[in-house]
Amino acid sequence: MDWQTLTQTLFGIDHGIHADEDFLHGQAQFDGRPLTVIGTTNHAPIGVALALAQASAVLHAMRQHPGQPILLLIDTQGQQLRRRDELLGIHRAMAHLGCCIDLARRRGHRVIGLIYDQALSGGFITSGLIADACYALPEAEIRVMRLPAMARVTKLAEETLAELSRSNPVFAPGVENYVAMGGVKALWQGDLQAALRDALANAPTTDERATDGAARGGRKLSADVTALVLAA
Repeated sequence: MDWQTLTQTLFGIDHGIHADEDFLHGQAQFDGRPLTVIGTTNHAPIGVALALAQASAVLHAMRQHPGQPILLLIDTQGQQLRRRDELLGIHRAMAHLGCCIDLARRRGHRVIGLIYDQALSGGFITSGLIADACYALPEAEIRVMRLPAMARVTKLAEETLAELSRSNPVFAPGVENYVAMGGVKALWQGDLQAALRDALANAPTTDERATDGAARGGRKLSADVTALVLAA
């Protein structure tokens, strides 16, 4: 689903969300209350400029609209793989974006992430995964690393990883696997307005991904290991 169809479905045709190239931002009314929308489109690569633009929008929301909910619309191919952005410190710009989102949460903003198209690598980690809860449309594509790249990094045969991915969601791309691991809280299907309404009312304010992953069988040890570390 493209961002125009999504935003019209959620907020009606007269919403105030705009696209500046790959950067989405603006205000919308939902159930009679204002909501800040920040995000990306066109499978955007997240470079220094785009990361800082999103961070600036989060800071603006905290300054001008204290406590107002923030909806992050996610469509990214990951970080910008360009020497210029590496030299300018893309890692620091993306970390700054993540810190701004975390600060907004701690200042009482309900932050909801929605993967409506594609979510890859660091562009997803520093946005949707830092929200109070991250949701996805069923047709969304989610992965951190393709199996060929994973094979090069782990030095395991691609065939071995493909076999592991059939039984272990950690090795497999796909939205259903991220639901199983707890990274995605739930899929939004059918009435998208009802799904957003429920998320704004009931999304957790503490990190439940490990416990969700254990309950769903996608991450069987993370919650137990976390508990052992905290008890040490």
